[in-house]
Amino acid sequence: MFINPRKTPYNDFTLRRITGYRGLIWPKRRAKTIFTIAANQVKSSGVYCQGYFLKIPLKVINMAGDKLEKGAILQRDKETYAIAPQIPGGIVTPDLLRKIADVAEKYNAAAMKMTSAQRIAIVGIKEADLDNIWKDLDMKPAAAIGLCVRSIKICPGTTFCKRGQQDAVGLGLKLDEKYHGLQLPSKLKMAVAGCMNSCSEPAIKDIGILGTPKGYTLMVGGSAGIKPRLADIIADELTEEEVLDMVDRIINYYKSHATKHRLGRFIDEIGLEKFKKDIGL
Repeated sequence: MFINPRKTPYNDFTLRRITGYRGLIWPKRRAKTIFTIAANQVKSSGVYCQGYFLKIPLKVINMAGDKLEKGAILQRDKETYAIAPQIPGGIVTPDLLRKIADVAEKYNAAAMKMTSAQRIAIVGIKEADLDNIWKDLDMKPAAAIGLCVRSIKICPGTTFCKRGQQDAVGLGLKLDEKYHGLQLPSKLKMAVAGCMNSCSEPAIKDIGILGTPKGYTLMVGGSAGIKPRLADIIADELTEEEVLDMVDRIINYYKSHATKHRLGRFIDEIGLEKFKKDIGL
């Protein structure tokens, strides 16, 4: 299958957001590099897109990849999957813990693992069982993968912690309910911390919110991973209502203006002052 980006909507971004497969591409006169493409959309051994030729072995193309619509991540054995049921803020009841454990046991999961996103991953399950697992959990598939808003990481805040200075739980749950799973040009992570100890690590999130005695500090553009970036502080001494309004402006602006890059890189490309001006700061 050869794709002409001038005649079809299948450019590198649209292919990448479908599900994601990391393969090798050969630019016409350049060295090998990594390109992300949806393997399950490719029906032959090559794709031509935006001046690049992508060659994928047929057995790799036919191999199941991550299942975005089912929130399932292919594991190292290339046969089983992991899912991470959404647990907003990592706050869980005994009944939900029992349900997750019972489901994992029923479907012979290889393991259960606590994740950095405050979820409990069920690891090593069969593709054929995915629909029944979500049905037994009585949940819709969580947005643990894909180009979207992932879970919002939350510290205990004033709800539980003696050091809390702001209500991280209340604010974080509102953000989770509104934005979790929202489709964006790239993945976006958020965190809310109730004090300056920053237990939920807002400084390395795309949108980070930090509680102080005088209100909330808002920062943008943080990330960990291959190219770590500390977030830029863009406002402080905010009320909860002001934070919610500003987060909405940031996400809407990013959604309508950004390319496939994370928020921090997007800000670096256009400049922090322009970004602040465009969102009304």
